[in-house]
Formats: sequence, C-alpha cells, structure tokens
Amino acid sequence: MEIAIIAHDGKKEQMMAFVLHNRTFLSSDSVFLVATGTTGSLMEAEGFKVLKMRSGPLGGDAQIAARVAEEITDMVLFFKDPLGKHPHEPDINMLLRVTDVHNVPLATNLATAQLLLDAISSKS
Repeated sequence: MEIAIIAHDGKKEQMMAFVLHNRTFLSSDSVFLVATGTTGSLMEAEGFKVLKMRSGPLGGDAQIAARVAEEITDMVLFFKDPLGKHPHEPDINMLLRVTDVHNVPLATNLATAQLLLDAISSKS
C-alpha cells in the first residue's frame, strides 16, 4: 500500500509526531511511503524510507496527485494548515479533487488520519 504524506509548514511538527506514533505500521513491509520534499526529509531524518517528491510549492502536491490519478497511491495523509495562505492553492485543490475522483482515502487532519491507519492496520 502506498501512502502519501504531506504537511504544510504549520503542521509539520504535528505530522512528525503522528508518523513517529505510528512508526511500526508505517515502517512495515506492506507500506510504501511517498512524501513532499521537506516532509520527506524530516521523515528520513527519523529513519523512515520514503520516496521524496518536490516541495509542495514547487510541484510536489501535483506529483502526488499524478500518482493518485495513475492509481499508484492508495491513501493521502495531508495535514493542511487551514489558517495559512498557500501560493500553490490550485495544486492543493487539484490533489483534493483527484482523491475524490479516484475514490482514494484522504485525511486532512490528525483525527481522520489516525482513524484511517487504525482501520487498515487492524486488517493486517
């Protein structure tokens, strides 16, 4: 299962706490991680194996959207900062739309992300 990990700057600390809390599952052989650039670098620093895309503002969100459209990515965990301004908002909206079009689970906050991981890890 390929899981995409994305976090806006204001949510990176929360995302890292989340991935560390879920390290056992996210590091399992059944999970392949892909992330936008900075988030991926933070994950690598914690020992995760992750395929890094570009940074979100430089096209990373669009690269992940393409993987969703190509039916490569199975789930997206995108901790969005709803209070921040993001110059790449069109790419973000495209990613959200593509997950809906292709019926790919998307979590945009900690509570939903944890529910998704709990649901799939209990089936493993």
